[in-house]
Amino acid sequence: MKVTILQFPGTNCEYDAQYAFEKLGAKTEILWHKSQSVPADTDLLVVAGGFSYGDYLRSGAIAKFSPVMKAVTAYAKSGGKVLGICNGFQVLTEARLLPGALKRNESLHFISKHHHLKVISNDNIFLEKLDNSDVVNIPIAHHDGNYYIDQNGLKELYDNNQVLLKYCDANGDDKNPNGSVDSIAGICNKERNVFGLMPHPERAMESLLGSSDGIKMLQGFLKA
Repeated sequence: MKVTILQFPGTNCEYDAQYAFEKLGAKTEILWHKSQSVPADTDLLVVAGGFSYGDYLRSGAIAKFSPVMKAVTAYAKSGGKVLGICNGFQVLTEARLLPGALKRNESLHFISKHHHLKVISNDNIFLEKLDNSDVVNIPIAHHDGNYYIDQNGLKELYDNNQVLLKYCDANGDDKNPNGSVDSIAGICNKERNVFGLMPHPERAMESLLGSSDGIKMLQGFLKA
């Protein structure tokens, strides 16, 4: 399997993502944002975390204008699998490949810690190795992770089974670190080929570093 990982000015999690997928046996390639195309042998396109363009305008807002994003949009529209992590999630919402928006955390502070997530829907390739209501422990590291969507949009997400992950405590009860609507931590598009989440599964690959729960989250993409 081939995983292509986007790199913008300010991206800082591309090598974490590369390590995670190579640990799972995938081949990887780092793709600079000025590329006009996505490699033809790409099985999964990852929009990695970090601070694209320094988040100077709004998180992900400048990155959506990078040359590669036309190719990313075409790749997604043709059914290619895309995973946006943290800033990558922000980029995908700015590019309208995923609904909603990411706002400043309710506390107005940067948050960096492990946090529990509950699996809401595993009816997708991303989370199919997990069961609904499973609780995983995954790092979060963001300043603008407060997911927002209006009530009509929220209803549509639930009607289409697009809400994938919610923030919770170790028992699975809601525990919202950033003010996100309905404690949402991750979603997908209606077609279930574009995924976005604020937490960092690529940083949860080693028990020694606090959690290996990211392994099952990413393994779904690696099935033949």
